Amino acid sequence: MSVDARFDESIHAPTRLRLCALLLATGTAEFSSIASLLELSEATLSKTIRNLADLGYVQTSKQASAARDDARRTTTVALTPRGSAAIDGHLAALREIAAPPGSH
Repeated sequence: MSVDARFDESIHAPTRLRLCALLLATGTAEFSSIASLLELSEATLSKTIRNLADLGYVQTSKQASAARDDARRTTTVALTPRGSAAIDGHLAALREIAAPPGSH
């Protein structure tokens, strides 16, 4: 399957790029795990997820946690098909930029 190389300013910001790359590799991830892996505050991660969700690039779901005895729920984050296509295209564009001259 061919990917259209397209630089995406919405993804290129470092925190957004790191989050999208993580989700591309993992499929889904729990909010607290993402915050820990990317070394982000919960506030920064929440804002980043909200921005990407507004673009239709990620979706969240909440579910009861088997690891907790209280009523708190965990939040899972995943790329949408649109988000997967966007990060794939962005990474392809970066590869084109980084390719040696004459290799296009």
